[in-house]
Amino acid sequence: MRRTYRAPKRRALAAVIAAAKTACIGTLFCTTVQAADDQSPPSLSAADTKASGVQRLDTIQVTGQRLDASRNQLSPETGSTIYRFDKKDIESLPFGNATPLNQLILQAPGVVQDSYGQLHVRGDHGNLQYRINNVVIPEAISGFGQSLDTRFADQINILTGALPAQYGYRTAGVVDIRTRGTGFENGGNVSVLGGSRANGQGHGEGSAEYAGTSGAWSYFLTGSYLRNDIGIENPTADRNAIHDTTRQQKGFGYVSRVIDANNRMSFIVGTSNNRFEIPNVPGKIPSFAIDGNPVVDSARLDARQNEKNTFEIASYQASPTDRVDYQLSVFHRYTDVAYQPDPLGDLVFNGVASQVVRKNEAYGVQGDASFRLNDSHTLRAGLFAQRERFGVDNSSRVFSADDDGNQTSTTPFTIVDNTRLAGQTYGLYLQDEWRATKDLTVNFGARFDHVGTIVNEKQLSPRFGLVYDLSRDTRLHFGYARYFTPPPTEKIDTTSVAKFLGTTNALPSDANTSVTSERSNYFDAGLAHQLTPEITIGIDGFYRKVRNLQDEGQFGNALIYSAFNYDEGRVRGLEFSASYKKSDLSLYANASISKAEGRNIVTGQFNFDADELAFIASHWVHLDHDQKFTASAGASYLWGATRIGADLLYGSGLRRGFANGEHLPSYVQANLSASQTFNIDGFGKLEARLAVINVFDRVYQLRDGSGIGVGAPQYGPRRGFYLGATKYF
Repeated sequence: MRRTYRAPKRRALAAVIAAAKTACIGTLFCTTVQAADDQSPPSLSAADTKASGVQRLDTIQVTGQRLDASRNQLSPETGSTIYRFDKKDIESLPFGNATPLNQLILQAPGVVQDSYGQLHVRGDHGNLQYRINNVVIPEAISGFGQSLDTRFADQINILTGALPAQYGYRTAGVVDIRTRGTGFENGGNVSVLGGSRANGQGHGEGSAEYAGTSGAWSYFLTGSYLRNDIGIENPTADRNAIHDTTRQQKGFGYVSRVIDANNRMSFIVGTSNNRFEIPNVPGKIPSFAIDGNPVVDSARLDARQNEKNTFEIASYQASPTDRVDYQLSVFHRYTDVAYQPDPLGDLVFNGVASQVVRKNEAYGVQGDASFRLNDSHTLRAGLFAQRERFGVDNSSRVFSADDDGNQTSTTPFTIVDNTRLAGQTYGLYLQDEWRATKDLTVNFGARFDHVGTIVNEKQLSPRFGLVYDLSRDTRLHFGYARYFTPPPTEKIDTTSVAKFLGTTNALPSDANTSVTSERSNYFDAGLAHQLTPEITIGIDGFYRKVRNLQDEGQFGNALIYSAFNYDEGRVRGLEFSASYKKSDLSLYANASISKAEGRNIVTGQFNFDADELAFIASHWVHLDHDQKFTASAGASYLWGATRIGADLLYGSGLRRGFANGEHLPSYVQANLSASQTFNIDGFGKLEARLAVINVFDRVYQLRDGSGIGVGAPQYGPRRGFYLGATKYF
């Protein structure tokens, strides 16, 4: 993570902007610098290139850097909290650029890990927005596969807090992925990574990437394949899971063409296909009888889940004058999740065997523009419009049952419960970044959003943020945001309650209210201070008051999450951060304390028992993903061609029990890594990597199967050893 303090009032402002476009203290608090002072590197004409002897590749690189800086200028960060990961930070993680994206994000403050690879930022259940080169990537259907990778990232920024008006819809955090720019040197690499646990359960992963430039064209391609035996968290405390193999393929491509010094076209394509076996729990006793009374071993079930995701983006970026920048993008995304039950096992153990396919297709347009009025004011405006189609195919085999849920027949029958929905979302925003004084920057604006899917709702949302340099070494920031969070269409539960009455899949209650949009007021304030040139510390506090608070739960056997609403919510917390960086040594530590509560479930009630609903209706309860204390830390040291590293995660435990009244025990997971670079005559550059995950082999539970919307128990990873190699060419 970047931990250098840049003080523009003490340096040449032009040099700062050319380097990064932001003024930062440590890694927490950053604000966009006024682009009116921009002195970005000039592009070279063809005549200049020939006269100076500079290669065409250098021209493309300089032009690309200028266009990258202009694109970054479209995204203000004033008033928000930001954590940055560059290529060196990613390489310092145990798996390097093979690190899953969710594991990288866990290193930021206020991020809580959960089962199925889920993340919770500042007390929210998911609600993360992913962007690539400032373009929103439409959401994939939730499951446990990671559809995005870290291999293609040049820098990853995590924005939280009171976000500027540019950011809408998913606002718990923005994961801003910036790919490599323009003018790649020709070359690539091939990597392999293998690992094993004590009993031989293995991990095998291979990847390749290639980049290059041909004239005005630049391209970057990468692909990977993974197979291991711990695809989903183990539901038991045993060292190895039963029936838990996963196979995952991912691909990503980026192509850009520099039209001239002020215009660029770019194309992005991404795909993932992740297949999982659903892990088994041995020794379970069947709860339902079926014709013939066959013997069913719970350790030999064969339920599976497959997740696919593809997206395509085409963007046109231009800077027609030295005061105007804009980018216009069109995008398309298709995603689906398919759950295949064990036909017999799901019936005798659960009373229902549901073959479920959820699919969603979205396409739309996004535009962002900035206009520098003068040295003090930069106006920004933009639009977002999306059309989507959502479908569910649900074929469930069940038994007849009486009003108390007791099985009345041993002959199963099939119920088909399919759904088709279509909808649209659009939004507009306008904001002004005002450099009031050399020490004070203010960003204020508003956005208007409308959603028409299963609900038809809209909201005007004001935003305000400021950053003030109290001194050369101390910076204060404050922000307020009114948020509007439409229900994620792909997570809307469309189950027909009436169809399953009188069966072993009858739902606990008959309420069937549609999920509604969340509306909240968010306040954020923080202070960062640079103790020495190497040490930066920070503190940040936040409070969010919510109506129609959205949460998610796993209801049923398919490992797919469905959204529901609490009538009210309140979330507050404090985050602390410290970093040290000197020469080849870097250290960081983050800690947070938070509390997230809701009261009165008002939608999706059919998924809850009547007693729990009645209690929650009149009591504030912890959200299931609420964790009081969370911490992360890490160290990296480069000694010649050798890098050694360590990182650590701590959590006080997620919620469990009736109405989330208890919490799981605390846990600590420590990881170690080492990498060595070799330059071998006749072979070239080779990097070897060793990683040990959960060094002390601590056994800990992420979930125990109880709590609001929690479907099954899951344990954290046991100790594993991994060895990898990367050959560069």
